[in-house]
This record gives sequence, structure tokens and C-alpha cells, in this order.
Amino acid sequence: MASPFAAPSPTPPATATPSRSRYLVLAMLIAAYACNLLDRQILGILKEPIKRDLGLTDTQLGLMGGLAFGMLYSTVAVPVAWLADRMSRSWIMTVALALWSAFTMLCGAASGFWSLFLARVGVGLGEAGGVAPAYSLVSDYFPREQRARALAAYSFGVPVGSAMGILFGGLIAAAVSWRVAFVVVGGAGVLLAPLFKLVVRDPVRGGLDARADTTAPPPAGVRDVLRVVGPKPTFWLLALGATSASICGYGLAFWLPSFFMRSMGMSLAGTSWFYGSITLVGGMAGIWLGGALSDRFGGTNKAAYPLTPAVCFVLSLPCFYAAMNSRSPVWAWVLFVVPQALTLSWFGPIVSAIQHLVPAHMRSTANALYLLVNSLLGTGVGYWIFGFLSDRLAPTYGAESMRYALYYGLGFYPLAALLLYGASRRIGRDWVEVPG
Repeated sequence: MASPFAAPSPTPPATATPSRSRYLVLAMLIAAYACNLLDRQILGILKEPIKRDLGLTDTQLGLMGGLAFGMLYSTVAVPVAWLADRMSRSWIMTVALALWSAFTMLCGAASGFWSLFLARVGVGLGEAGGVAPAYSLVSDYFPREQRARALAAYSFGVPVGSAMGILFGGLIAAAVSWRVAFVVVGGAGVLLAPLFKLVVRDPVRGGLDARADTTAPPPAGVRDVLRVVGPKPTFWLLALGATSASICGYGLAFWLPSFFMRSMGMSLAGTSWFYGSITLVGGMAGIWLGGALSDRFGGTNKAAYPLTPAVCFVLSLPCFYAAMNSRSPVWAWVLFVVPQALTLSWFGPIVSAIQHLVPAHMRSTANALYLLVNSLLGTGVGYWIFGFLSDRLAPTYGAESMRYALYYGLGFYPLAALLLYGASRRIGRDWVEVPG
């Protein structure tokens, strides 16, 4: 009897798949990604009541958000992606979704730092199987000229999931408790898992890239993929540029709720509505803009893929500073939406560019290597560094220490812009042109 995890007989190529079915699959992938971010980011809105109840420091909370989650999320993603190039991607994602959701529910039973830390490790372990296979699936359902927009649409899961985590997590915690919030949001993912498997199937790998009479090559090993991307400066510049953006992005997403409560005097419920709406509106606008601009200009100039987010990162800095110093909540909301959009513009372009640095049969593993660099440093450093800075700056700035920690942390965005500019100078030489 064949294993359910074996790669199934492929469904017809996406070119023969009705558009309605293709977009239904994309919608389900977005829903799973939203659960991924919801379970990942909910700690950000819940950390103030958790800090009070469990007696934790900002540094400890940063370690739980970053190191606990990132150390397995980033490293396990590579062998999981290796499996995804050989086995059923939909089965791998279904199991991963159920696993990380169950560990999120377990967070609600934490009694101290270590029990919550270990539950977060489990969340990271499950989520290791949730992204790299999805990137590969999207690339096999949508042709190259639509790929950046499709990947950008998939990345809508980031603002949608983050906003849901902020809003529902905060409101449930304010009305009942933070423990119930973990159980409710984790339970939603457990219920979604079987529906995900019913909808998402594995299409032909590379079916939209190769000629109809081309036999797909066998799956590549990690060493094979490293031999392809290792000598390419573009891969490392894209990965490190996205990592610098992630350090700042993850850090801001995790610690801005604390800034709103500590420096702007908002309640937990008020912060949930305020920041949840900023995340949703700004995030969706920025992600779609980045993907649309890259698809528009990338066909004639491949440098547009890294240059689009590089410009956006630079433009975001004065907007963040103005928003954090606004005295009007209405103006602060408007001013925060703009940089929220600008700094999330990189998802579609960068992921799409990574797809085109390797042949189709190497995409899942190449995605995982990229995510290894991005997640290990992005989550591991991003969550921790802002909390660490806040604790160190507290003797000088008191209750405003988080404000100054955020000021210093914003320096990662210009660094990201410089790295992506470097990638734009090399991407044309490192691009893999598929047979037509």
C-alpha cells in the first residue's frame, strides 16, 4: 500500500487547470499562511499580560518570540523542503499546520518562562513545513508573468494573519484571558488542516516552465542546490537584504504593541484595533504594490525585483519617525499605514527572484536555504534585539525605553536597501532562463 506522503501522480499542469480551481488553491494557501502568522505573532499582543502574570523581562519575551521559535523553524525547514521536492507537498503542509496549531494551544497552559519557551519551540517546529513547499506550489500553479503577483497574493497571509492575531488575540485576552486566546487561535488551525488537504493538490513540478515534451529532472539534494546558488552573489545579497528587513519588521511587529501601550497610553483592546487595522490595510497594500510593480517592470529589467523594495525601505524611515512622534491618534494611524505598506513590499519581488535563480526542481530546497538565513537571523535577532535594547535603555529613558529601542532598530532598513541595491547589479547574470 502506497504511503500517503509519497508524491502523488501529478495533476494536469496549471495551464490546464481552470482558473477558478487555481485561485481556490491559492486562497487555501493564503489561509494556511495566515494561520502561520497568526500563531507566530499572537505573542506580540499578549506579551504585556503574560509579562505581568509570569514575571518576565523584555529580554525573556524577546527570546521566546525569536530564539525559541526560530532555532527549529529555520533549521528544520531545510530537510522538510528536501522532502517537499520528493514527496507530497500538500501532505507535508497539512501535517505542519496541525502540528504548529496544536503547540499554539499548548502555549495557553504555560506556567513560567521555560514551559512557554518549549511550547514556542514546538510552534517553530511545525511552521518549518509551512512556507517553502507553498512557494513551490504557487510557482507550479502560476506562469512566470503572473508569479510575482501570485506570490505577493500568497504573502497576504502575513498581514491578514498578523492582524487577526493582534485583533482576536488582544480582544480575547482583554475579555477573558491570554491563555484562552492561545487555545482559540490554535484550535482554528487544527480545524483548518483537513479542509486544506481536501483542496490543495500537487501539480506537475515545473509544468509551467518546461516544454511539454521535456522530462522533469530528478529532485536535487541540498548539496546540489548549494552548488547552484552558492557561487551566485545575488542569492546571498537577496537573502541578507531580506534578513535585515525581517530583523526590523519582526521586531517592530512584536514590540510596537508595547510602544502603543507604554508610550501612547492605549489599552490592550485599543491597541488590538489600532495596530490590527494598520497591519491589515498597510500590509495588504504594500505586498500587492511590490508584486505588481515587479511584474510590471521585471519583464524588461530584472533589477526591478530587488530595487522596488530597496527604494521603499528608504522612504519608510521618515514616515516611521513622524508616526511615532504624532500627538494625534488619527494622524498616527495614517502615518503608520504608509511605512507598514512600504516595508512589506519586498515579499513578492524577493521570493519571486529567488525562484528564478535555480531550475524548477530545486525550488523548494532553494526556498528553504533562503528561509534558513532569513528566519534564523530575522526572527532570532529581530524579536530579541528590541527587547534587549529596551532593558538596557530603561535606566536612562524609563518608560520611554521602548521608543528609543525602536529608533535604533530602524537602522536595519537602510542596511537592507544597500544589500538589495547590490543584488540589483548582479541579478541579470545569475538569473536562470527556463526553456521555452
